[in-house]
Amino acid sequence: MDVVAISTPQDAGWRWRIVNYAGEVIEESHSLFSSIRSAVAEGAQRLHEMNVADVSRPAPHRSPYLRGR
Repeated sequence: MDVVAISTPQDAGWRWRIVNYAGEVIEESHSLFSSIRSAVAEGAQRLHEMNVADVSRPAPHRSPYLRGR
C-alpha cells in the first residue's frame, strides 16, 4: 500500500489517502494539512498503525497512446 496526498480546488489544504496496489482508496483523512509533507507523514503513521497486508493485484498498465483495435 502507499500514501498519497491530494488537494482539490474546494479545499484549502492537503489530505492523505491510503491506496492499495490496485489503485483503490482504503482510507482518507478528514483533516486538512497545510503541506504535502505533513499530510503524507500523518498518512504514513496511519498506515503503520493499520498494520495490514496488501493482497490486491496491481491494475494493468495501459498506455494512453495505444488504441483498442
